[in-house]
Amino acid sequence: MLPRSLGSAARRLGLAAAAPARACASSASAARRLWPQSDGEESGQDELPPTPRTPEPEERRRQPRRGEHRRDLSFVTKASRDHSGLTRQLLDFQHDTIEEEVGAEHDPFMGLKARFLDFKKRNYVENFSNYQSLAEQQTPKFMVVACADSRVCPTGILGFQPGEAFTVRNVANLVPPYEHGGSETSAALEFAVNTLEVENVLVVGHSRCGGIQALMSMKDDSTSGSFIKNWVSIGKSARLSTKAAAGNLGFEMQCRHCEKESINSSLLNLLTYPWIEKRVNEGTLNLHGGYYNFIDCTFEKWTLVYRQGLEGGSKYAIKNRSTWS
Repeated sequence: MLPRSLGSAARRLGLAAAAPARACASSASAARRLWPQSDGEESGQDELPPTPRTPEPEERRRQPRRGEHRRDLSFVTKASRDHSGLTRQLLDFQHDTIEEEVGAEHDPFMGLKARFLDFKKRNYVENFSNYQSLAEQQTPKFMVVACADSRVCPTGILGFQPGEAFTVRNVANLVPPYEHGGSETSAALEFAVNTLEVENVLVVGHSRCGGIQALMSMKDDSTSGSFIKNWVSIGKSARLSTKAAAGNLGFEMQCRHCEKESINSSLLNLLTYPWIEKRVNEGTLNLHGGYYNFIDCTFEKWTLVYRQGLEGGSKYAIKNRSTWS
């Protein structure tokens, strides 16, 4: 005879063992109700629901562990494929344009369409042979680095015609140093200097630049995930020079000083590119700074001199400075 405590435990185990059996019977009964017998099946046979398929090893590796949230990357994959479908739509599009009447009076492209048609009539058609030559190749004399600000389009300000200036625009018209690595600005510089063989690089800054204001507002130990702050931090040396030279002035005047300081900083950064420095030394490439003040509509222009043994022992100097007003 078992001791009383062991007997109680055995009875509990017996009851526990019987419970799964009853649960299985109950599940089987429920299964018969949920999955009726198909034609030709004999009555009395239990039909259980399909057993869930065990994931293959590769699938199991993709399953999130307990307590872990799997990042949904489906939208990334979808976005990477969507452009092909959009391109196919464009290729299949017939040129019999259908104008949509709904909301046409508020369509911002209606004005652009009118300007384009005017450009085609007054510019393209009248200079057809020039545009045919440009269709074969471009030979610009200028590479322009300008700000993305909508108020300072270099083509509008300086009157560049198609084929005259290879242009890249970014926030605060900054040129990162060569060591910074690849960027759209460095790629544009490489193409313009090495392939197009431009004769002039012009960095154009401007008044009331929001990028420079962001730069001057940064804390010294600032670490941020902001794309803007990460980009304008390229101009930190200009910010430090401004603080040293104009730190006693108000914020607006400091920004104005830094707007010009950052242009010179970018000109010096251009010389960190080996193929730019080589051409400057050979005299086949010139580096220029420009500052557009849209408050009073004036434009300052200067040229950077770079050679050994300049006055004061420096390698850099400014020449041909002028103001257009």
